[in-house]
Amino acid sequence: MQTGGEIKEFLTTRRARITPDQAGLPIYGSNRRVKGLRREEVAMLAGISVEYYTRLERGTARGVSEDVLEGITRALQLDEAERTHLYDLVRTAQANAPARRKPAQERVRPVVQQILDAMVDTPAFVRNDRLDVLASNRIGRAFYSDIYADPIAPPNTARFVFLSPKAIEFFGDWNKIAADTVGILRQSAGRDPYDKRLTDLIGELSTRSDEFRVRWAAHDVNLHRTGVKQFHHSVVGALTLSFEALDLPSDAGQTMTVYTAEPASPSHEALGLLASWAGTEAAVRPSLAAPAAESQ
Repeated sequence: MQTGGEIKEFLTTRRARITPDQAGLPIYGSNRRVKGLRREEVAMLAGISVEYYTRLERGTARGVSEDVLEGITRALQLDEAERTHLYDLVRTAQANAPARRKPAQERVRPVVQQILDAMVDTPAFVRNDRLDVLASNRIGRAFYSDIYADPIAPPNTARFVFLSPKAIEFFGDWNKIAADTVGILRQSAGRDPYDKRLTDLIGELSTRSDEFRVRWAAHDVNLHRTGVKQFHHSVVGALTLSFEALDLPSDAGQTMTVYTAEPASPSHEALGLLASWAGTEAAVRPSLAAPAAESQ
């Protein structure tokens, strides 16, 4: 990915969504051709010259200071995820050369797997920045049984969301899940645009899914940390689950996600049934209880 081009597209799409009225600017005349703010309006709001902002929007990030980025953040009304993404893009563009790293041996440490396994009544798994599922507990594998059915290892939730016909039934609000999925991948690409496996995944999804391609072009990002999701599991039916996504500080790029249900709720009872089913299935198919295959 060309970081300069990513900066251009990101700033252009953010500028297009902010109207002068939203920015608190007066509108003179009725012949505006720009959908959102003009470059000179962003520059004025950010307290910088039009030439300076134009260079940055064209992808030239050399010498851009934190004060300038904060001014642009305010002018474009960026949220936390968007601000972080802009900083990531600029930092990468300012680097003298692409970071050349050996592909990570993305192993989940034994102690992390032990923590997963200790949570016997609630689905939990560890993913990386590409949304590969690196490990899970037994009920987590049962919960994600359709995702684990993909013969490509490790299973990948983005591939499931956009390429599996089962995804629309599994996710109660598929549109939101699709938007969140693209936002996570876009954020990851901003942090490390030279991750070949991520680039390959994005290329595959763009080629095979019109939905992904359109959403990717929007340059939206998000921080997927907490919330409530609706599911429909093929065995236990409807589930309303809260989730927390916890970064693992000792394992860069790995995030543990845990789902829980309200006590005494129908979803809580359904998770109990799922745990029982997972135990039965594990007896028949030991792979349900085994840790996920490592990503090489």
